[in-house]
Amino acid sequence: MSTTSIIKSVFFNAPRETVWEFLTDKDKLGIWYHPAESDLVEGQDYSLYRLDEAGEKVPQITGRVLEMKVPWRLVTTFVIGPFQGQETTITWILEEAAGGTRLVLTHEGIAEVMGDGAMHLLMALDHGWDKHLGDLRSQTSS
Repeated sequence: MSTTSIIKSVFFNAPRETVWEFLTDKDKLGIWYHPAESDLVEGQDYSLYRLDEAGEKVPQITGRVLEMKVPWRLVTTFVIGPFQGQETTITWILEEAAGGTRLVLTHEGIAEVMGDGAMHLLMALDHGWDKHLGDLRSQTSS
């Protein structure tokens, strides 16, 4: 694993199955992250979007679901505009922890895709994951 991988560890007062639903269900993804065109399905492409000023859907994140082991491991590719079509990889691991769930997110490949300009985007994505995971925590609290 590269020293430029983003690694986040977050605890949730919710069972793994609940957290899993928020990672893979199109409607729940839109509550804490970005709305999805469809539920995430292993082996299929996915698209997350935002709405522009006119209310039109604009692709925000695209990728492919590489692996789904319900409810403990999800691996996807992750492509955003600055990557110019190149893929990075996100691995989500959900573990039982003290009556709740520990989620470990690992986002790899950013520096390899971005080259010399990687630090600015690493910092932006690191901050973005903090915000999104905080939003996920507030949505899954029991």
